Amino acid sequence: MVKITKEAALLYHSQGKPGKIEVVPTKPYSTQTDLSLAYSPGVAEPCLEIEKNPQTAYDYTAKGNLVAVISNGTAVLGLGDIGALSGKPVMEGKGLLFKIYAGIDVFDIEVNEKDPEKFIEAVKAIAPTFGGINLEDIKAPECFEIEQRLKAELDIPVMHDDQHGTAIISSAGLLNALEVAGKKIEEVKIVVNGAGASATSCTKLYVALGARKENILMLDSKGVITSDRPNLTESKKFFATERRDVHTLAEAIKGADVFLGLSKGNVLTQDMVRNMADNPIVFALANPTPEISYEDAMASRPDVLMSTGRSDYPNQINNVIGFPYIFRGALDTQASAINEEMKLAAVHAIADLAKQPVPDVVNEAYHVNNFTFGPDYFIPKPVDPRLITEVSMAVAKAAMESGVARKNITDWDAYKNHLRELMGQENKLTRQLYETARRDPQRVVFAEGIHPNMLKAAVEAKAEGICYPILLGNEERIEKLAKELDLSLDGIEIINLRHDRESERRERYAHILAEKRAREGANFQEANDKMFERNYFGMMMVETGEADAFITGLYTKYSNTIKVAKEVIGIRDGFKHFGTMHILNSKKGTYFVADTLINRHPDTSTLIDIARLSCDTVKFFNHTPVMAMLSYSNFGSDTEGSPAAVHAAVDYMQKACPDLAIDGEMQVNFAMDKKLRDEKYPFTRLKGLDVNTLVFPNLSSANSGYKLIQTMSETEVIGPIQMGLNKPIHFTDIESSVRDIVNITAIAVIDAIVDKKKKCEK
Repeated sequence: MVKITKEAALLYHSQGKPGKIEVVPTKPYSTQTDLSLAYSPGVAEPCLEIEKNPQTAYDYTAKGNLVAVISNGTAVLGLGDIGALSGKPVMEGKGLLFKIYAGIDVFDIEVNEKDPEKFIEAVKAIAPTFGGINLEDIKAPECFEIEQRLKAELDIPVMHDDQHGTAIISSAGLLNALEVAGKKIEEVKIVVNGAGASATSCTKLYVALGARKENILMLDSKGVITSDRPNLTESKKFFATERRDVHTLAEAIKGADVFLGLSKGNVLTQDMVRNMADNPIVFALANPTPEISYEDAMASRPDVLMSTGRSDYPNQINNVIGFPYIFRGALDTQASAINEEMKLAAVHAIADLAKQPVPDVVNEAYHVNNFTFGPDYFIPKPVDPRLITEVSMAVAKAAMESGVARKNITDWDAYKNHLRELMGQENKLTRQLYETARRDPQRVVFAEGIHPNMLKAAVEAKAEGICYPILLGNEERIEKLAKELDLSLDGIEIINLRHDRESERRERYAHILAEKRAREGANFQEANDKMFERNYFGMMMVETGEADAFITGLYTKYSNTIKVAKEVIGIRDGFKHFGTMHILNSKKGTYFVADTLINRHPDTSTLIDIARLSCDTVKFFNHTPVMAMLSYSNFGSDTEGSPAAVHAAVDYMQKACPDLAIDGEMQVNFAMDKKLRDEKYPFTRLKGLDVNTLVFPNLSSANSGYKLIQTMSETEVIGPIQMGLNKPIHFTDIESSVRDIVNITAIAVIDAIVDKKKKCEK
């Protein structure tokens, strides 16, 4: 874990714009009309509608996506009662987590009031602003009364995350840890060290899941809480034991199956852990120092199942796994409350998620090959992108089934897609690609079967139902790698192209290639030697119809791959060049960029082919091309060098394609700013249109351009997409992620489908 210094922390919060959150407009505001609609006089109309029907506030305001994070600063982290203002950085941080994990907007509100009654009145007074209220860092026992009163007196979701967040996550962890240990919740003996808000809430939820009160011992600073102790609070009375034979933690822990610590560091010793039952479950959740360190717990005995609140050890109990998605589901159903049914739904959704195959993005984040359900992984990681869908949907369903939802969700597939799009995990274009590919899966050859990312991508593409994968490589090495990565190769063909059993096929391919290139100096022996190389062999599979598409590039230099593609597959009739395109899915829309990989220093003829191919490719993706051919000059302002070549290409394209929206040469800012372009150059063929296709003057600018955008924004990039070869041969970058390769696979499948249809039409 990275050591956080005081200086680094203060700099993080102060540099640039102070704090961690800001308010951003969601509607246009550049014209007088925009402003008149936003405020006076246009704003009166939604005001009147809300007056007639208060529920329409969800339609006309931000209420439905706005949560208040409210505190009085009486129990801030482990710092204690430091005051409302001092706790503001924490509240801002909570707001940041809501936004980045669930797309929920937050106003942090620090109330300088310790009196529970006055605090409740203050929160009630501002509640109409919000769709939900997250209570934070309020000390016990006042927090119990505050939450109970607000839940009873408000008609929006209210949750004290310090209580319920930890309870929900630890409950999910407990269910799974018990499964790993082979134990039943109704039979286990549980020791809870701590009796504050979090501890009591956790234990109540364990009881709701089946734990028996008589099997629970709870301790506070004075020791085991017994029923004969005077002056117990109501929450402590609930868990007070009738036993009189145990007083200390050391006595209580003997034979226990589960330890839950929400107290202070280093109170649980190795000897105590050794005195627990077989396969003991230890949740040491004190922060930043657990009740027992991970190292000490694991050293005490090999069968311990361990969780902490820290990110640098397995099975972190982290509230961010729960609260963003619980509120997401509650807001999306316009729920009047967050009830027990919704909390339990979240518990089971989180627990179930840990048992499913883990997405590669999670493995990459933690630098491991593959998380699998077991002692070191029984709680999902906070970066798991499936939490937004699985937990939010479970909570939303529970809200509807329990009767607190005021808005019903009827199309759950659409809701799931909405959630994924909300967090930038998916967009309409990628979803359409996958859906199209699934309707007619094709045989796709993956060149580098021994590369972990390509192997994972092939398995994922098979699971997604978009193709029938064929892996090239040594089957023993691939099977060994698959075992290491815990991947199933069921339904996936492996071809060891260099094995003797493939000699007949290599010779057959060699004869075909030698005959095809006979007038270009090719001969059989040379062609046969080439068939031991995966790009030649794989492309010949596509050329002969023994496969439908080919994916390569992770290990191979582009210059070699391009040479092989030209030699084996060839360029489409009517073209002298081929190229590649990248698709950029941004918040501003979808953009197509070319040529990003193939043609280093294109002349006018090459640029014309790139423009023609780009036009066809954009149409392939069901978009109408609006094309800008880029340079460092505008419309002939520089008549030499690169701009002149682009200018000539534009001139040709406008004459050859009179109905195509294409113009240039132009600088990229004029291409992207319609108002600037049209005012300065009113003669442009692009007048009034938003450009969606950018043809760069050379490979350096195109490649640098899309990578700069990818690095500096949240833009999703798909590509490279091959344009202009006779068959579906597609390339990957050496840095391609598993998802990148799966996206290319979907495109290759659609390419193959279209290719087959064209042949049938002929």
